[in-house]
Amino acid sequence: MSVTTRDIFGAAPGARPAIDGSYGEPPRGTFRLPAATRLGAVRLQVADLARSLPFYERVLGLHVAARGPGRAVLAALPDAGAAAVPLVELHERAGARPAAPRGRLGLYHVAILLPDRASLGRFVAHLARLGVRAGAGDHLVSEAFYLTDPDGLGIEVYADRPRAAWRRIGRELMMATDPVDVAALVRDAGDAPWTGMPACTAIGHVHLHVGDLAGAGAFFGDALGFDRIVWSYPGALFLGAGGYHHHLGTNTWAGPTARPPAEDDARLLAWTIELPDRGALDDAAASLAAAGAPAERADDGAVLTVDPWGTAVHLRPPRAAGLTAAG
Repeated sequence: MSVTTRDIFGAAPGARPAIDGSYGEPPRGTFRLPAATRLGAVRLQVADLARSLPFYERVLGLHVAARGPGRAVLAALPDAGAAAVPLVELHERAGARPAAPRGRLGLYHVAILLPDRASLGRFVAHLARLGVRAGAGDHLVSEAFYLTDPDGLGIEVYADRPRAAWRRIGRELMMATDPVDVAALVRDAGDAPWTGMPACTAIGHVHLHVGDLAGAGAFFGDALGFDRIVWSYPGALFLGAGGYHHHLGTNTWAGPTARPPAEDDARLLAWTIELPDRGALDDAAASLAAAGAPAERADDGAVLTVDPWGTAVHLRPPRAAGLTAAG
């Protein structure tokens, strides 16, 4: 959805530097996600693993870190001697229906965060060499490119601008969807070739279609503990922890009659929030339970919950170690 800075903020009178602590609204509950909160791997259901893997490997530049029957774990290229950190888990359900372009709740896109702008420029040049078309948006806080996988699942690849360049109006961080200067982005990347998703690539955020924004704010903000960061973008609410522009986007663009995906649809099975320690995990579980939300303990100590529209969220401490590159 293209909504420019002028559409939202006009000439942006009163814009100020977004200094840490100067923007966002904390949750109305008793729990606030710690600043060190990050996102972990996402689990996607696809119709045909053999069809999906060339997209995730050749187009996106991930590599298979582990594989089993009907399942593959994909990661960025780790530094020498380091373990691969899982980013995307593909789970095959043979014959799964493609994701509907409209009318479905759940996944809008999974966003893969590159470590710097130069990496994004190299990725864009790589897409051009492959002849792959992508959407694009300058969100003021980041520059982003949009693709769909073979099942119609949305994928964003982006790089953040430095926080010193972010701006706010009142307590709200400024975000929009302006045109990207693609030529400048590629030029500034230099001559280094694209060799795949680099080390320090992460899942930056997840963006979901939801039934209503008030319910999204109540569940993801007041119960789960995210701050509200951006609320003037039409039909959307963006939430984050630690002052980040958003770990989670929510929107109502699927329409008022949208329904959750069926079991045999290509879809987001679950996404992961990584908390810095067990104490924060326990506090998050207590906050969810106090709000009447599911907060089930898994055998490995993770907390499993489900949002009001049926998408699963796993909360866990950071992985002690990733997967070996050989899997």
